Amino acid sequence: MAHRIRSGNPSESLYSMRLVWKSLDKMRCLRKRSTIPFLGFLITFLLFLNLYIEDGYVLEGDKRQLRETSVHPSSSERYVHTFRDLSNFSGSINVTYRYLAGTPLNRKKYLTIGLSSVKRKRGNYLLETIKSIFDQSSYEELKEIVVVVHLADFDLVWCENLVQEITRKFAHHIIAGRLLVIQAPEEYYPSLDGLKRNYNDPEDRVRFRSKQNVDYAFLLNFCTNLSHFYMIEGSYWVMLEFSKLGYIGKLYHSRDLPRLAHFLLMFYQEMPCDWLLIHFRGLLAQKDVIRFKPSLFQHMGYYSSYKGAENKLKDDDFEEDSIDIPDNPPASLFTNINVFENYDATKAYSTVDEYFWGKPPSTGDFFVIVFNKSTKISKIKIATGSDDRQNDILHHGALEVGEKLVGTKKGKQCSSYITLGEFKNGNIEVQDVDHKIAFDIECVRIVVTASQKEWLIIRSISLWTTQPPSQ
Repeated sequence: MAHRIRSGNPSESLYSMRLVWKSLDKMRCLRKRSTIPFLGFLITFLLFLNLYIEDGYVLEGDKRQLRETSVHPSSSERYVHTFRDLSNFSGSINVTYRYLAGTPLNRKKYLTIGLSSVKRKRGNYLLETIKSIFDQSSYEELKEIVVVVHLADFDLVWCENLVQEITRKFAHHIIAGRLLVIQAPEEYYPSLDGLKRNYNDPEDRVRFRSKQNVDYAFLLNFCTNLSHFYMIEGSYWVMLEFSKLGYIGKLYHSRDLPRLAHFLLMFYQEMPCDWLLIHFRGLLAQKDVIRFKPSLFQHMGYYSSYKGAENKLKDDDFEEDSIDIPDNPPASLFTNINVFENYDATKAYSTVDEYFWGKPPSTGDFFVIVFNKSTKISKIKIATGSDDRQNDILHHGALEVGEKLVGTKKGKQCSSYITLGEFKNGNIEVQDVDHKIAFDIECVRIVVTASQKEWLIIRSISLWTTQPPSQ
């Protein structure tokens, strides 16, 4: 059963805490399948409960800069130059936050989960969201997380009433230092009046999305020093995505949070926050999107935080019945199928949104996965083709598993294989592999059993291993 967290637009989410933890442990480096151990800050932004009210706040220097931005016309060249200066800002923004519940502990945690919430006309998902996070975390996980709730509404009565509810329901988490409720005072916000009408948005919509950017900036700023980070060398990223929707399920380095906070404040009136994220990522030289699939977050709730309008947004890469994620073991990949451009074999084995693409295969062509060490596998699932190229599937093929590695001129390969099944409509899924195969598997092989005129896309190769009883 998938665990649900319901929250308001733009970040309502169906969310499994266990899946996030497991994905952090199992996530692979871009095109390589080696595990990345790291400590980071997860901006889930699951929640944004909105009825945006008025005026604002920020440092006097930032106010002056923001006012200048609103006076002069937009210029991408000027923005890039300004951001180059901004990228040197490693310090946090000087904001005196109100602690409404809880206080930070001295020890930095493994993971910080940030929620930003405001009063809204219809629906309220904050308490359910907090409960789901804690309920779906193990005891060991709870010791390493801190949840920060930013009540970003200027209605102090609403805030006080909500804090009382949070304190009553989650007192033990507050006492343990796992839950903090904060507020950035209204006087720190920049002006929300007379903002630029980019994209012909109505005035209230511009106010809504501009304040949203500032709310996120202050949340990011507060969370900068609450968690650690470590990443294995060999890959570079600014933002990892666990959902393709807006500002849901995004992972950042803690060291980048001050930059992102400043960036949102500088351009708060220019465009929506999820658009700003794309520019932020690009300016820090992450060219491509790195997104985990299947998505671990789903948009929940029916009413938008903007005017309570209907919102039926859904992430079609979220799998409703998925309570587990593949844990593809480290491996080398080989194929004799002609590869198109840079759509190489490793992309089919990656959890990011990539795939292998080859020219028309012939009978006997193969695609082989050779594990770094033999392993027990419980399930194998392979999908070919794509939504855009539905005929680029494997029309005739077999799935095999092998043992007895031998050295060849092209590297190590298995000398003995057993067939598990045939592809149907370009896909195959085999359950209980460990019950059907007596040996520890050293290779998985896809074999083309009939030539085809169509090119071949291998969209995903997903393997589930059998863990020893002690794990």
